[in-house]
Amino acid sequence: MKMKVGFIGLGIMGRPMAKNLLNAGVELMVSDLNKEAVADVVEAGAKEASYAEIGEQCERIIIMVPSGAISKSILFDEDGVASTIKEGTVVCDMSSVTPVESKECYEGLKAKGVGFVDAPVSGGEPGAVAGTLAIMAGGDQKDFDAMKEYFDILGSSALLIGGSGSGSVTKLANQVIVNNTIAVVSEAFVLATKAGADPEKVYHAIRGGLAGSAVLDAKIPMIIERNFKPGGPIRINHKDIKNVVNTAHSIDVPIPYTAQLYEILQTLKIHGHMNDDHGGIVQYFEELADVEVKKTEE
Repeated sequence: MKMKVGFIGLGIMGRPMAKNLLNAGVELMVSDLNKEAVADVVEAGAKEASYAEIGEQCERIIIMVPSGAISKSILFDEDGVASTIKEGTVVCDMSSVTPVESKECYEGLKAKGVGFVDAPVSGGEPGAVAGTLAIMAGGDQKDFDAMKEYFDILGSSALLIGGSGSGSVTKLANQVIVNNTIAVVSEAFVLATKAGADPEKVYHAIRGGLAGSAVLDAKIPMIIERNFKPGGPIRINHKDIKNVVNTAHSIDVPIPYTAQLYEILQTLKIHGHMNDDHGGIVQYFEELADVEVKKTEE
């Protein structure tokens, strides 16, 4: 842990991830447009720095931002990380981006003798806080190995899937499963509620059978409490599902369920739900059926 590590992006996921690194004794330099977030992490022991300073001084650099366009800007704009980066450094983008964007970063840094790993995560804010994220990585083995000690702090599992872009592809597959499952669970519980069943009892009745899932256990207790405080906000999942649709169409993969899901998320965007937790997908189905999935009054 003697290397300086740069961490760029202190949002809902990045801030607790950075703090976990600090708690493990990592010397951390951080940057974010949100100065309140920077001040909070600096108070925990980090040092604030510019992108160029991070590129110059850090041998391992982690990026955790909302989009691939932002990642590329941080790296390759004038005075970006790559303007000062040293040969032998490894950059790890843990953001959810397209595989094309990851490969562009990989190639751009490879020309400078710098390694790049795309390593998006699953687990939302609770996993970021607890240090139990599932990390899915793409890139070269040596670069993955160079990041492994940090992955072990941030997550409970980290796996190198394959070459550059493989981690991003895996995250897209993850988002297809998670978000479509939330939508199907939402539809089922709107049906049960409208039919007069207690949704909490329905949940307990089915969770031990084949319909049980991590998604069911994570989201139904929140939904029936009407708690849509974001662990994974709809705006991020909206972006991820758009990436799924664009990536799938670029390689001629039909995705009828996920295309419909994107339109559901688009509807929620229009109705002002982008900052709700993605369990808030239920609100689309509730509006259609004119019913609310919630605890039955005692």
